[in-house]
Amino acid sequence: MKKTYEIEVDCANCANKMEMAAKKTPGVVNAVVNFMAQKMIVEFEEGAQIASVMQQVIKNCKKATGDGEIFI
Repeated sequence: MKKTYEIEVDCANCANKMEMAAKKTPGVVNAVVNFMAQKMIVEFEEGAQIASVMQQVIKNCKKATGDGEIFI
């Protein structure tokens, strides 16, 4: 399942860091961040608990960027 989330990130480098952090999160098959559109598309593993996986994605992205936001 894929879901699209609005994000707020200040630079393309931080967007790349968010994408890499999201991809490394258990339960995520793939993630793509579009800096210009300020969106993140996350593809989840079959049967994943989306809400809990996204909470971990948010934590991982905060660690990677320090200031990026993902709006659920």
